[in-house]
Amino acid sequence: MISLKNCIRIAVLLVTVSVVAYTSPGQEPGINAVQAKQYFDEARAICERDGGKLWGKSLCGPMLFVDPDTRLAVANQPDAEGLLTSDSGIFAGKLPPEINVANTAITWAGVHWTMIMWPLPESPTARARLMMHELFHRIQDDLGLPASSPSNAHLGTLEGRIWLQLEWRALQQALARADASPAERKRAVEDALLFRMQRRALFPRAADEERQLEMNEGLAEYTGYKLRGTADAATIAAIMSRLSTAESGEAFSRSFAYVSGPAYGMLLDLAGTPWRKGLTPKSDLGELLRHAYRITLPANLTAAAQQRAAIYDGTALRWLETRQQEQRNAVLNDYKQRLITGPVLVLPLGEKVQFGFNPNGVFPLDDNTTAYPTLRVSDTWGILEVTHGALMVREQGIFARVVVEAPKDADGKGGEIAQNGWKLTLAPGWQISKGKRPGDLTIEKK
Repeated sequence: MISLKNCIRIAVLLVTVSVVAYTSPGQEPGINAVQAKQYFDEARAICERDGGKLWGKSLCGPMLFVDPDTRLAVANQPDAEGLLTSDSGIFAGKLPPEINVANTAITWAGVHWTMIMWPLPESPTARARLMMHELFHRIQDDLGLPASSPSNAHLGTLEGRIWLQLEWRALQQALARADASPAERKRAVEDALLFRMQRRALFPRAADEERQLEMNEGLAEYTGYKLRGTADAATIAAIMSRLSTAESGEAFSRSFAYVSGPAYGMLLDLAGTPWRKGLTPKSDLGELLRHAYRITLPANLTAAAQQRAAIYDGTALRWLETRQQEQRNAVLNDYKQRLITGPVLVLPLGEKVQFGFNPNGVFPLDDNTTAYPTLRVSDTWGILEVTHGALMVREQGIFARVVVEAPKDADGKGGEIAQNGWKLTLAPGWQISKGKRPGDLTIEKK
C-alpha cells in the first residue's frame, strides 16, 4: 500500500527500542540477512542500469524491508537517529506498533524510506517490479507528482465496471498489435479511448478521480514493469496478461490504476513520442495517448462506443456483470446494515493518522464512504486492527473517521478491547464513551 498524501499526513514516529532484526539463513522468524542484502544489491543494480533515464532522476535511495508479523526490519543504510544496528552490510532494528507495515514510502527516524513487506516475491521479475514501483513512490514528490487516492466510487457500479473492462480489452488488443500495422493498433487505441470517454460521460467526477489515481499508482506500476528486467516483448506480454486477469477482481475502485497505468505507459512508449517529461498532476494518460496516436473521437460517443462494444463481447460482459452485481449488492448491504444502520463505534482521525489496507478489496458505498474488509489504523488514540469490515468516511476530501461495529458493554473502558472482527488498543488516557445515536460509541480522553 501507498501513503495517501493529500488525504492523510503521515507523522514522523520515533522508535524507542533498537534490536537486531535479521536472522541467519534458515532461521525463523525474522528476515534472512543474506537474502535481504541480495535484494538491496538487485535494486541498486537496476537503478544504476536505468541511470535516471526513465524519470530524469535516479530511483536509488533508502530502503527498508519489514516483517509484518514480528515488525523486525533491515535497511540498506543507517537511519538519521542511530536506531538501527549495523552488521554484515545491512542495518537492523524494529518498528514500533504505531507504524503500519506496508509497501509504501514513509518518513521514519529522520529518513524518507521505501518500505516493502517481507518476504519479497521469489520471482526475480516480480521482485524487481515491486521494488521499482515502491521506489517510484519515494521520489514522486520530487517529480512534482504527489500521491493522491480519491474514492472512484463509480467503478463499483454496474456501468462503471462494464466500460472499464471494455477499455481494458481494447488496450489488450492494442498491445497485441504492437508488431502489426499501425492502423490496427490505432483502431484498438481509439476503441479504448471511446470506452473510457463513455464511462466518464456517465459519471461527472470520473475523469478527475481516475486521473489522480493513474498519476499515482498507475505511473508507479508502469515504472515497475519498465524496469523489471525483461525485453519489451516479454514486458508487453506480462501487461496483457494483467489486463486479462484483472477482470476477475471483486473491486476496481482502488486497484484499476495498477492495471491501466502500465498499458497506457507502454502504448505511449510504442508511439515513439516523449511523454514522461513535463508530466503534472493534471496530466491525463488517455489524452496523452489520443495526441500521440492523432485520434479524433466521434461526436456521438455513446453510439460509437455501443457499436464498438460488440466487437469486445460487450453483450456477454453485460450479462455476466449484471448477474454478479446482485452478489456485490449483497456484500454492500451487509456493510450498510452492520456499519451504518446498526450500532457503531466511531473513531475520529487526526493529522497523525496512518492506515494500511488491501487495494483489491475496497468497496465504495458512495463518494465519501468506503468499506474495507481488512484495515489497520493508527492515530494518537491508539491502534485499530480490522479483519471483518470497517468504513472510512471522508469530509471535504479528507479521511475524517473510521467506523466499526459497536462492542457490547464497553462504555468507559480503555486499554485493549476486542470485538468479533476487530481489536482496538487504546493509548493511555483514552476510553470508550457514548456516541451521538443511542447504542453508538466513540472515544474520548479521560
